[in-house]
Amino acid sequence: MKIDIVLAGVGGQGILSIATILGAAALRENLYLKQAEVHGMSQRGGDVQSNLRISSEPIASDLIPLGGADLVVSLEPMEALRYIPYLSPKGWIVTNTAPFVNIDNYPDMESVMGELEAQGNVVAFNMDEMAKEVASPRSSNMVLLGAAAPFIEMESSKIEDGIKTVFGAKGAAIVESNIKAYRAGREYTEKLLAERKG
Repeated sequence: MKIDIVLAGVGGQGILSIATILGAAALRENLYLKQAEVHGMSQRGGDVQSNLRISSEPIASDLIPLGGADLVVSLEPMEALRYIPYLSPKGWIVTNTAPFVNIDNYPDMESVMGELEAQGNVVAFNMDEMAKEVASPRSSNMVLLGAAAPFIEMESSKIEDGIKTVFGAKGAAIVESNIKAYRAGREYTEKLLAERKG
């Protein structure tokens, strides 16, 4: 098993929580793990990007080369677009379609989505909306994690254990809410992939 994931978003969205949860799940599965926060500032509004490499074999570098990512996972569509050069030819983009408009010259959403869809292997939907419906507005990062999970060869129960580890101190209700959001995102992608096969 080997997967290279570029995680992208904006500070305050909880992108690094995803890396922490997947890291905890990887350790539970006795996998090797390297992570690098390559770019960005974690204050609200700054772009945040992290390289996460998980493998059953030792990993030499913590950086993913251009064209080497199996997954670009983003909570912000323009940030997903920014990291397309890192995507491998068979890689997948999993992204939120709700923009975080923090700059005056934010591009037209239609052209952003058009460029993303042109990549072919894309799972894109409004994760903010789904989070509000099933859990809480603050859990869109867990919807994103769930939506990306079918591409990661890890037991879902191990990822859910990672969620419990990361949010456990905040109480059972918060853990349950985040697991609910994770499951909703996962279900969405599984359904989409089944439709594509069918």
